[in-house]
Amino acid sequence: MNLTLRSRILIYLLVVSLSGIFITSFTIFYGVENQFNDYLKKNREKSIEAINKEVLQQYDQTGELTNEQLNNMMHQDAMSENLYYKLNDRKGDLLIDTTSFRSMMGMMNGMQSPMNPNEYRSVSYQLKRDNQVIGTLTVFYPKQLIGEEFIFLKSIKRNIFLAVLVTVILSILFSLLFSNRLTSGFKKLINAVVELRNHQWRIRVPVNELTEEMKPLGESFNQLAESLGKEESLRKQFTANFAHELRTPLATLRSHIEAFQDGIWKPDSKRLEQCHEELMRLVRLVNELEKLIAAENPQIRLDKTRLETGKLLSFIKEQFNTLFMKKGVVLEIQSNEEPHWFLGDRDKVIQILTNIVNNALQYTPQGKKVYIIIEEKDDGISFIVKDEGEGIREEDLPFLFERFYRGDKSRDRKTGGVGIGLSIVKALVEAHQGEIKIESQLHVGTTVEIQFPKK
Repeated sequence: MNLTLRSRILIYLLVVSLSGIFITSFTIFYGVENQFNDYLKKNREKSIEAINKEVLQQYDQTGELTNEQLNNMMHQDAMSENLYYKLNDRKGDLLIDTTSFRSMMGMMNGMQSPMNPNEYRSVSYQLKRDNQVIGTLTVFYPKQLIGEEFIFLKSIKRNIFLAVLVTVILSILFSLLFSNRLTSGFKKLINAVVELRNHQWRIRVPVNELTEEMKPLGESFNQLAESLGKEESLRKQFTANFAHELRTPLATLRSHIEAFQDGIWKPDSKRLEQCHEELMRLVRLVNELEKLIAAENPQIRLDKTRLETGKLLSFIKEQFNTLFMKKGVVLEIQSNEEPHWFLGDRDKVIQILTNIVNNALQYTPQGKKVYIIIEEKDDGISFIVKDEGEGIREEDLPFLFERFYRGDKSRDRKTGGVGIGLSIVKALVEAHQGEIKIESQLHVGTTVEIQFPKK
């Protein structure tokens, strides 16, 4: 039989709550009965001890075993405690017998009720003085509760039963209410998951309407939906940008080739060079995509060695010095005299720094500066590349590492980039368990910090 989610939760809650109630009630029920029986036993022992003490005291004073006070005490126990006595002297002669009170009380109640041996227990005590037996006291008391004692315990049990019944009813009501509220949250989450599966990326779960236990799950779902929505938007943007990157050189090549075929143009060196440039742009695009795929491979192999920052910066300066001088941009490297070491793949680290420094050069105008700064931190070495270039708009900063993303659609076209250089950089930095951060202000400049762990 298929049960709904609410039914399963309700059954679970009822099983847990009712099990606890019945176990607790059973413990209290029998605990009260045992405590009450212990209380009666102690009172009975006190009464018997008092009778024993009175008999021995009377014997010490008069040499007799009975007196008026002893008779009254025994009669009182028979009337109020259901304790009956037979007192015999040393010869076995019966001196006092209060068991007859049982028959008398039965006749007073309108029924014959002689003492039934099967309903009473008896205990005999030898009365001694100076190691000599002076008499025997036999005590009779009921095996089960009777009279006021029975009525009292029955009343307690009835009250416990009523309390259990009320608790069970309340637990059922609260289980219904709680299961309804809990399942309503689950239903909202299930409906939201169904909508998300149907590509409704804007679906959100109303967290304020969930229970405290469900709120973290609702918040996590909303974060997931928001993340998937962004990924979907970036996927569409990537597809559009990729198509755009392919469309321009392909359209140029097509127009040139068709013009050659129709005899409109002659395949002279100038037009063939234009075709070659567009073809090479396609080649660079494919090569960059291959690099990105390789960099994002979770099983990428890094040939890590101990690298010294000064040697890396010397290589970068030697590589870019001519380009900076040609454009009229100053490259200034700030590094401490003492060497800084860290573990990394030399080729991959140079690829990262080359990409960042090249970006700084491309977007820094003539007469401005680009700085490369080394900072040693507790757990890593940071390369900071700071330029005095055009800067980046604040709304574009979160998307800089996305493939083909361009805030200014003409920037990469002017510089010849394909828009995935920073995606490769980020993938390689993360492969080193490092971190990259970009801060920028429009018309002021951009600062890129790349931190590599020391170990």
